[in-house]
Amino acid sequence: MITDTHTHLYVEEFDQDRDAVISRGFELGIYRHFLPSIDSTYTAAMLALEEKYPENIRLMMGLHPTHVKPETVDLELAHVRNMLAKKSFVAIGEIGIDLYWDKATLDLQRRAFIEQIKLAQSYDLPIVIHCREAFDEIFKLLEQENNPKMRGIFHCFTGNLEQAKRAISFNMKLGIGGVVTFKNGGIDQFLHEIPLKHIVLETDSPYLAPVPYRGKRNESAFISEVIDKLVSIYNQPRKKIIEVTSENASFIFNCW
Repeated sequence: MITDTHTHLYVEEFDQDRDAVISRGFELGIYRHFLPSIDSTYTAAMLALEEKYPENIRLMMGLHPTHVKPETVDLELAHVRNMLAKKSFVAIGEIGIDLYWDKATLDLQRRAFIEQIKLAQSYDLPIVIHCREAFDEIFKLLEQENNPKMRGIFHCFTGNLEQAKRAISFNMKLGIGGVVTFKNGGIDQFLHEIPLKHIVLETDSPYLAPVPYRGKRNESAFISEVIDKLVSIYNQPRKKIIEVTSENASFIFNCW
């Protein structure tokens, strides 16, 4: 059973063929999908998808750093708190810091990240971290908020070997998706030095489609290209890659 630990199946890009996309994944053995939150505007769509596929979909709750805005951040964080109080989720995510799109909101992003880390600890949930051009900031805050309950996934890991080891030191798995297939992605050069027990599979669909689909809409079925790349990197059978990464996902999310 293949696990996609990070897919935005509920977004508009899938409105015309969502069920067909999910079915294509089923045909390849991709039966477990973990859906990160973006903001409150997507919550209803996430809940509806979980209701339709209760055996295959698990939800996270959180406020994405690129959606941390001065005019809405308090309402959005209140929504996260309210949803956590009403319903069970498997993680707080995706949360973190993104300095690619907007550096002006850094202080707000820090505040939102810290508050959601604390929520994760109070509910004993893992965190799924979005980090873009912000490793130093993320590590500083993880160090500040670190405790024995901390665990999670560095979604779409794009750092170097030293940063990978630092992430793992906080009980984080590395989310590996389409970037590992990119010619200049970089992580394929050192990933063999990271034991497979620290890796989970993801797509981040509809974004970051792997080669040879780069530039197209991503979907869970394309995770096969990621698996093939990991087979070559680790020199392990495909079955082993699938088994270990799915076990890692089960351990982090404490389900299935």
